[in-house]
Amino acid sequence: MSVLTPSYNKKHNKLALFTAMTAAMLITSGCQSMKTANATNQPTTTVQGQNAEQPKKLESFNITGKIGVTTPGNDTTGTQGGSAFYAWGQQNDRFAIELIGALGIGKTNIEYNGQSATLVSEKTGTLTADDPETLLKKATGWQAPISQMPYWVSGRPAPSDSAPQLDAQNRLISSVNGEWQASFSYKGTDKLPNKISAVQSQGNKVVMTIDHQK
Repeated sequence: MSVLTPSYNKKHNKLALFTAMTAAMLITSGCQSMKTANATNQPTTTVQGQNAEQPKKLESFNITGKIGVTTPGNDTTGTQGGSAFYAWGQQNDRFAIELIGALGIGKTNIEYNGQSATLVSEKTGTLTADDPETLLKKATGWQAPISQMPYWVSGRPAPSDSAPQLDAQNRLISSVNGEWQASFSYKGTDKLPNKISAVQSQGNKVVMTIDHQK
């Protein structure tokens, strides 16, 4: 993941504006504050199930940052990589994501209403699928564990995760979801991760930096 350049500031302003618009679009009644569980004083190394020591999944959030994706090579091509700036607005099971610089397909918008996903870009037009993972792969060739991200962004395992690990501050530092192995980084004593890295056994890799909007 490369260091963000000064030109990112202009893009970041646009993404922040998009995020605010997304939140307004998704929220159907009132404002809901972010909720996180208080950390306990007892260090834990392994979490089993969905217990009280884990932070609660955020009911809504707005995040921006940069995502980098690596895909494995095949008989005719080598390992491929690309990156994009993103803005993500989430409300319960619904979300809207804007990607800028998405591997040659230009500005891309992905929306999920809890039942189906829609992707729109200048190159692909409008595509639909039952889930955002299928949609993203169809449009870009990327593979990413999008459905797990709302939980991981909240600093907790997804319900289908296994073997989650916590640090001495009860923060999630690694978790496994099927073929994806995820690791989490934090800034200082923050309870929410500022970076998530996920690696798949076939060689796919996703690295996402996270700026939590207040």
